[in-house]
Formats: sequence, structure tokens, C-alpha cells
Amino acid sequence: MTDTLPLNPSHAADSLPTSVEAEQGQPDFRSYIKGMTFFDPHVHMTSRTTDDYQAMADAGIVALIEPAFWLGQPRTGLATFKDYYSSLVGWERFRSSQFGIKHYCTIGLNSREANNEALAEQVMEILPLFLYKEGVVGVGEIGFDDQTAAEEKYYRLQLELAKEANLPVQIHTPHRNKKLGTERSMAIALEHGLDPSMVIVDHNNEETVKSVLNQGFWTAFTIYPFTKMGNERMVEVVRQYGPERIMVNSAADWGISDPLAVPKTAALMHLKGIPEAHIRLVTYQNAIDAFARSGQINTADFTDVLPIDQSQTFNGNTVLRGGQQPRIDKNDLIIR
Repeated sequence: MTDTLPLNPSHAADSLPTSVEAEQGQPDFRSYIKGMTFFDPHVHMTSRTTDDYQAMADAGIVALIEPAFWLGQPRTGLATFKDYYSSLVGWERFRSSQFGIKHYCTIGLNSREANNEALAEQVMEILPLFLYKEGVVGVGEIGFDDQTAAEEKYYRLQLELAKEANLPVQIHTPHRNKKLGTERSMAIALEHGLDPSMVIVDHNNEETVKSVLNQGFWTAFTIYPFTKMGNERMVEVVRQYGPERIMVNSAADWGISDPLAVPKTAALMHLKGIPEAHIRLVTYQNAIDAFARSGQINTADFTDVLPIDQSQTFNGNTVLRGGQQPRIDKNDLIIR
């Protein structure tokens, strides 16, 4: 077995034993993280299925944060933003609970849609209606995409909202000109008087990590197949810089991504000799410490989980369909 754990299931046959292989005596990645728990601080569950929730729970993920983001095509009216934000604090929170995972979210106007200024102005009016709701642990994900004047305008306005609400900020750093955009994001946050300990700078890579850490910000990495950050590279970042103020997430959006990126990265770290205490910090504790500044996170909520009752409903809806019973044996070949 190779020590590279694939993040795209389509490549699993090349390097990670399948459940069938595991039955033949080869351990899958979960054997390396048995008993460990994980917190994914950036995962877009709106894009995922209930099977993903179950797989995440099985892999030890006990809590997650879902940032508000761009859904793949522009929203055309204010009502679509209202419905989306409502789903983050409502249905998605409920759906997560049906698999024993505590769901939090961050609320914000994403950088891409900030460029539609007429709509952005309307969105800014409703953000305070959602920022103070239960389960909202920050303003995010906000920042830069194309690094336009409009993006900067609404980034600054949302930094002020975060200050007023005393909430952490979750920054999206751009895919293009990342180093410039990251430096600009941090400089503006400092200009607005934000304490770096209240700011999580996300989507980092080797080019940005040193500066973000040196300036006192939380430094988050998205483990994303073929782009952003691979988990082998992530291991080396932790080996070089240590675990302080570093956290790992999956993003797991509508693109090619993997909601199990955090536990798989933990397994690879174990294989590569990273101390378990360091693994725990970057895949669990640091995210809690960063976002607990919101006053919303109590670890007892996901360490003392009540029995799951999947017959519960949210606005008359359940995760079950057509008289389904909760699926018990997820590895059974036969789907009954």
C-alpha cells in the first residue's frame, strides 16, 4: 500500500484499498485514525449527499462549518440569497444532525457576486438578519476573487459587520495572483482594526503560509484534488512550520472534491510520522479555538451526542424517503 491517500474516489483503485480490499486483509485509511475525531472548518455540504454525511460521520468527523459561497452560477435576486442563508441556518443544520454531526456556518456575500453591485447593496441590508442566528460562527467566506474595486468595497463593509457582531472573519483568498490577494486581504483587515486572532485566512499554499503565520492570522488549507493543496504537501507544511494556528479543511464544493479530505490527511500525517498531538491540532482543536471566539461553539455539543432519530422532521421533511428505514450496513453489496 502506498502512503499517498487519494482525495478523488475515482483514483482510489490506484493507491487506497477499497472496502473489498480491506476485507482481504489490507487496511483502509480509517485504520490509521481509529478513535480520532475531526472538525472540518470549511465544507460546503449544500453540494453533498446524505451518503457523504454518513461517510464523514463514519470517518470521525463530529463537527463542521459551512461557509456561504458562490453556487456555480450567479444568483439573480435578493430572495435567492435569503433562501440560501436560511438553508444554512435551517435545513442543512438539521440534515447534519441526522448523522450525528454538529453543523455551524459562516454568513457573508462572496467575493465573486460582490461584483454585481446593485444586488450586493441589497444583500448587505439582510446580512445582519442572519449573522446573529444560532450556529453562525463568523462572517464568511469573504475577500477577493478577481481583486476588483467592488470586491474590496464589500469586503471592507463586511469586516465592519464582523467587528460590530464580534464574530471571526473567514477570508477566501483568490485562485489567481494568490500571494498578492492574500497580502492585500490581511493588510485591509489590519487597517480596519481587526485582531489577527479573529481572522481565518483560507486556501493557503506554500507561497503564502509563512507571511500569514508571521502576521498572527489563523492559516487554513483546503485539501483539493489537483489544485490548491494536496495532502502530501500539507504534511510537509506541518512538518516545516509546526501545528500552531494551522488548520485543514476539505471545501468539498460542487467541483471535484472530497468530503473526507480532513481524515484522509490525518491518516497520511500518521503514516508520515507527524505526532498525533500535532495532527489533532490541525484537524480538530485549532478550528475550535479559532471559531469559538463567536461564543457559539461548545464541544459538549458534539462529544455528548444524543441518540439519532432520523424520523425527525424539519418543516415536514426528513432525510428518509418513501418509508425508508435508517441504513445500518453501509458496506452491504445489496441495496434493499
